[in-house]
Amino acid sequence: MKASLASVETFGLVDGPGIRCVFFLNGCMLRCKYCHNPEMWTKGDENLTVDEVVDRALRCKPYFKDKGGVTFSGGEPLLHSKFIIECAKALHEKGINVALDTAGVGLDDYDDILPYIDLVILDIKHTDPKAYQVLTGLEQDRSERFIEALKKHDKKLWIRQVVVPGLMDTEAYIDSLVNYLDKFTISNIENIEFLPYHRLGREKYITLGIPYPYENMNDMNKEECSKLFNMFKEKYNNKYKDSKLK
Repeated sequence: MKASLASVETFGLVDGPGIRCVFFLNGCMLRCKYCHNPEMWTKGDENLTVDEVVDRALRCKPYFKDKGGVTFSGGEPLLHSKFIIECAKALHEKGINVALDTAGVGLDDYDDILPYIDLVILDIKHTDPKAYQVLTGLEQDRSERFIEALKKHDKKLWIRQVVVPGLMDTEAYIDSLVNYLDKFTISNIENIEFLPYHRLGREKYITLGIPYPYENMNDMNKEECSKLFNMFKEKYNNKYKDSKLK
């Protein structure tokens, strides 16, 4: 069994707890307007085996300590669910933690894959169904089915929100995000991050001959993004008093 690999990062520090060996897999059904990896939209050749994943992970294992492990990212790793299941089985036999960095839009076989995942890092695209569809090109109910499966399987979670100027940088959106998290088991949310939108992927669009959707959009100011997160944290902590964000 094989998957389509774009790249590997052997000392990832932002794709889950601890030091991670991160496998970026090609293929994604979403067309997010702020996507900075359009070259990974299509799957391409299947060039990665389960044995290669395990071998690379074992070479990195001395650096994992108690918190690290392997993260499958993308693209959208859920498009390679059967491959990841086989990898996770083999990695767990070696005592290696497995995380999934996903937008939650895959092949709807979530009951099959989630039992083998230790941590899910979920990207929230938008809280409003219409805005979600404009932003991603697909209807929000695709990701809602994944969220239902997360709750069913009682998965530990990290939540990520990209903050795009003019879309997610208002108090109204912050309020909607706090309320949107009612869909999850709050006690399972271990971390929430705000990521400021940036234009670093623009040159890739030009190289691929694809119009860049946010040509007139400026980067999200990092200080403003931090202020928004502090606002969010206060509102979140006020609502979910038993699950405080630090």
